[in-house]
Amino acid sequence: MNFELNEDQIMLRDLVRDFAQKEIAPKIGAFEDKHLFPREILNKLAGIGVLGMTVPAELGGSRTDHLSFILALEELARVSATVCVIVSVHDSLFCGSILKFGSDFQKQKYLPPAARGEILGAFSLTEPGAGSDATSLKTKAVRSGDGYILNGTKAWVTTGGEADALIVIAQTGAETGAPKLSGFIVEKGFPGFRVTKIEEKMGLHSSPTAMISLEDCRVPVDNRLGEEGRGAAIALAGLDASRIGIAAQAVGLSQQALELAVGYAQQREAFGKKIAEFQALQFMMADIATLLEAGRLLTYRAADLCDRGRPFGKEAAMAKLFTSEAANKIAYLALQIHGGYGYSKEYAIERIYRDARVLSIYEGTSEIQRLVIARELLKES
Repeated sequence: MNFELNEDQIMLRDLVRDFAQKEIAPKIGAFEDKHLFPREILNKLAGIGVLGMTVPAELGGSRTDHLSFILALEELARVSATVCVIVSVHDSLFCGSILKFGSDFQKQKYLPPAARGEILGAFSLTEPGAGSDATSLKTKAVRSGDGYILNGTKAWVTTGGEADALIVIAQTGAETGAPKLSGFIVEKGFPGFRVTKIEEKMGLHSSPTAMISLEDCRVPVDNRLGEEGRGAAIALAGLDASRIGIAAQAVGLSQQALELAVGYAQQREAFGKKIAEFQALQFMMADIATLLEAGRLLTYRAADLCDRGRPFGKEAAMAKLFTSEAANKIAYLALQIHGGYGYSKEYAIERIYRDARVLSIYEGTSEIQRLVIARELLKES
């Protein structure tokens, strides 16, 4: 299998890499320290087409193949895991879900401004009492005339405090005891929509993760995403695709950790020589590089299957599982190479170490990925 990039993919990768180094790298440390949302950076990313990479040209976007999208996310994460996850959720879970399940009206209303960066999208499935178990969702949507009335609380909404519109999964009844789920596009200006809390997190400080309250929130029937009862399919399809994005985030973060570790080891001296000359640290760097390349290949394979229209749910779960757990180990080793300085906020590896931890939690924990993989294996047998 050949993953040699074509000219268009190389040009896109280099474009995003250059942008990230010039526009994000000088600012992201201060943004993270002050918990500032990178709105200016996102506007500039929209200007080079990154916020419309899942939107077709006829809807104002710059749609690419999935591998190109993954390459862009990897380059963003190489500088800022925060900017990467904001873009990933907007492009994949919000725009991608509307493109796949939305009506012509919804596509025309939301996708062109989303691609231009005029609106920012988010996705909301999780609730305070329902994370991995989506069958425990309590948020309800009841049909009322030409709309739905939504009541409930949503938790851990990435970019929820800044998003202009969210895809919300809610109950619209029950079938044989199991809740019937449906999807809705909910704008932040709808009456009854409130951001009630911004989480104080370990990492990703520039991405506001919100708790959202829906109190008699009226949503027009035209904003129901897909047919009633298709909410589970919308969520699963979105998560399958977005897991490749999280894997790319892990790869980019790991690449940054490797570069910082090698650079530090080549400069730092101990016992009269560069610490890069010590075999123990060379072994650490070798382990980091090997984990990184294995994760990158798993991620590219999942993206390639997606591009070829082949089933990729198992491979996306494998990529997300491996790269997220590898990123945590890589961040640990890279910080260890920095020694005491790695524990200081003066060095970027401290932020990387914190940012890496969530990778094996969101978009499905490592345990959920293992369940997805095992179930697919059993189906295949």
